[in-house]
Amino acid sequence: MKVGKIVLRISQIKINISEFYHANKEQISKHTWKEIYGEQEKSLITAKVKKIFRCSESELEKILIVKRSIDARKKQEIYYNYCVDVQLKSALERKLLLKEKKNRFIKVKETSYIAPPFGEKTLQHRPIIIGFGPAGMFCALELAKAGYCPIVLEQGKNVEQRIEDVRQFWETGVLKSDSNVQFGEGGAGTFSDGKLNTTVKDPSGRNRKVLEVLVEHGAEEEILYLQKPHIGTDALCNIVKNIRLDIEKHGGEVHFGTKVTGFQTDAKKSLTAIEVNGEKWLDTEVAVLAIGHSARDTFQILHDQGVYMEKKPFAIGVRVEHKQAVIDENQFGELAGILPAADYKLTYQAENGRSIFSFCMCPGGFVVNASSEEEALVVNGMSNHGRDEQNANSALVVNVVPEDFETEDVLAGMLFQRKWEQLAYKEGNGKVPVQLYRDFKENKRSRAFESVVPVHKGAVAFGNLKNCLPDFVCETLEEGMEQFGKRIKGFSDADVILSGVETRTSSPIRITRNEDLEGSISGFYPCGEGAGYAGGITSAAMDGLRVYEAIRKKYCPYEK
Repeated sequence: MKVGKIVLRISQIKINISEFYHANKEQISKHTWKEIYGEQEKSLITAKVKKIFRCSESELEKILIVKRSIDARKKQEIYYNYCVDVQLKSALERKLLLKEKKNRFIKVKETSYIAPPFGEKTLQHRPIIIGFGPAGMFCALELAKAGYCPIVLEQGKNVEQRIEDVRQFWETGVLKSDSNVQFGEGGAGTFSDGKLNTTVKDPSGRNRKVLEVLVEHGAEEEILYLQKPHIGTDALCNIVKNIRLDIEKHGGEVHFGTKVTGFQTDAKKSLTAIEVNGEKWLDTEVAVLAIGHSARDTFQILHDQGVYMEKKPFAIGVRVEHKQAVIDENQFGELAGILPAADYKLTYQAENGRSIFSFCMCPGGFVVNASSEEEALVVNGMSNHGRDEQNANSALVVNVVPEDFETEDVLAGMLFQRKWEQLAYKEGNGKVPVQLYRDFKENKRSRAFESVVPVHKGAVAFGNLKNCLPDFVCETLEEGMEQFGKRIKGFSDADVILSGVETRTSSPIRITRNEDLEGSISGFYPCGEGAGYAGGITSAAMDGLRVYEAIRKKYCPYEK
């Protein structure tokens, strides 16, 4: 929007896409919904705006889609629901503002992301970013652009080599502990659906900033306004590479195969140096701990050297697979298979007091072997941008609290995760253990698939998932599945497939930080999902921006 123009925001602009489908049925059958609807979307919205303002198109300066969601409560009458920002030509603008109280629009100000002023303290050494997932990546990018010349240390490999290592693991079962679905450029989010929706309220504009950066580096512009934006693994791999190249272009460095093995502090418990690969020291007074939720070796090192952290709750369970057509039919009725693959979000409070909920739902995707430790197995979900595989999958997980852990140690949650992952590896003899829902209820190993056939990355084997999950989780899963079956027809059918185990929903620890975002060691900035301050790509990236701002407020850029 142009500076100086009043922006008018209109919500609840509805377009009946069931009617659109019937009017364009022949064209849609020859092309795709996105192609045909995309050609007419702007004109359909413009027509609605013209009607609201009783004006001609020539009196409209600009229309910007802020949000698009889908209302499928009535299967025979499905709507796209829009929120749009509008600028009008000056004469009409004056006319409308005189009647402002009688109209349905509101004046809005653009919320642009603005970084704080530089601090007065001069950095004596380059800041170090430990970990190159979304949090570390966005923090490093902004530090680089601001002239801080950050050094990124990532124990995994660059995305090109990482893709090959992961492919070989899925095909052969041979795991590389430093290059897998959890570790490497882009973090765990690179091999995921690339979901970008977040519940974080953020008036500072960080959310929008994250989406704009992703678009700038290769994502489609629709992520700026879709209610549930996603990128897809196939597109994410190129985007994270482009962000790395941008960091390097602006004076940053990214070092792969570089593991943090220790750190030094002075008498005041302020950071002075970071040890890498057990042999080299890098002097620094600022290090961002963007280590991800699976960096167990690093958690141990930090704990052993006195960094204060706390146990925190998380959730564990299974992946559940249905035919995508079943989910589409339930959500979209006659538009099933026409609209993009449908998703769902489910929650339930069980009689035992536990909560069960769907997590990281992947329409038209894969269940993936996401292991990162030898003789331990964990699953996750992944979709490509097209979301066009035959199955939908989602984690169904049950809340776990510190009282469930077997010891009082601060890392007891990590050990709890590892215990069930090792049992899952044993249950599937190194392959992902899978089980039909009917057999899960009957506590027996399955023998054959029926109408649902697994869509996996990595080998599968029949097993009994009750052997690799706590009893309270199994009990809650069964009760939850039956309840969800009442909401989505077919959800709890006998031949639905369960895969286990899903344990990495969030970090098992929180590395506490003060109001300046520093941890118990001065100069350490715990950041993102691994530190316990985020829960997904977008919130982790936003926390990376938040930490960048904290560093910027305290220090001016490093000078070579």
